[in-house]
Amino acid sequence: MSGAPGIERFSLNQITTEQWTLPEAIEGCARHGVGWLAVWRHKLHEYGLKEAKEHIRDAGLSLSSLCRGGMFPAASQQERLQRIEDNRRAIDEAAELGANVLVLVCGPAAGKDLVEARKHVQAGIEAIVPYAEQCGIKLGIEPLHPMYAADRSVINTLRQANDVAETIGTNQVGVIVDAFHVWWDPELDQQIERAGQHILGFHVSDWNVPITDMFKGRSLMGDGVIDLKNMRRLVEQAGYKGPIEVEIMNQSLWNLSGDEAMAKIIERFDAHV
Repeated sequence: MSGAPGIERFSLNQITTEQWTLPEAIEGCARHGVGWLAVWRHKLHEYGLKEAKEHIRDAGLSLSSLCRGGMFPAASQQERLQRIEDNRRAIDEAAELGANVLVLVCGPAAGKDLVEARKHVQAGIEAIVPYAEQCGIKLGIEPLHPMYAADRSVINTLRQANDVAETIGTNQVGVIVDAFHVWWDPELDQQIERAGQHILGFHVSDWNVPITDMFKGRSLMGDGVIDLKNMRRLVEQAGYKGPIEVEIMNQSLWNLSGDEAMAKIIERFDAHV
């Protein structure tokens, strides 16, 4: 296996420095020599699309993704159509910013019918594919750990994400491999190999024991049980050579200054990814 990927492949997923506004994150990346950024839509809307585009361009940054689209299941057809429209707006934003990948967090069931909810996910993605193709934006289905099935996503394994992508059958749709969500999967090796050239992103953090907060329970690389170097080897063998996003929701990290957090993140990225 090759050595550490180097800072040139490190991308700051903006949620990792939630204490920073979008302009602060842009300036922070430039200050720390980080060339990639993954933007979250709530931060983008606070700053403004035009302002963000110009600032990112002037700072010389590239965007690894825009987070997030998805959330397709809903109780009524009208609500599902509204969510499809919001995904089209997210595609517009990604295209305007120059982020080639829109990450899809697919959404929970509106009731207790997981099978029906997964049908809503597939139908929702199918509905936005033509517009994504027109705009040149790839759609990355991100499976979330099963503990999030009730409130965030009914797509919980890489096999499920691959199944949806293959059923839709276009190069416009692929998958996101997030270490925190898939490290436990006994089929991980096979499903990463199956995804192959359809891997649109690789996200890293760590799984500390015990998990004390479902949303903010991710930890810095090296603090937990995930073999991140092996997972990087697997995605690279499958063909993914793009930016590697550090995506950590962690209150202790957010309590630091953004610059302190960035220094820690870069150090751990170099040592453990």
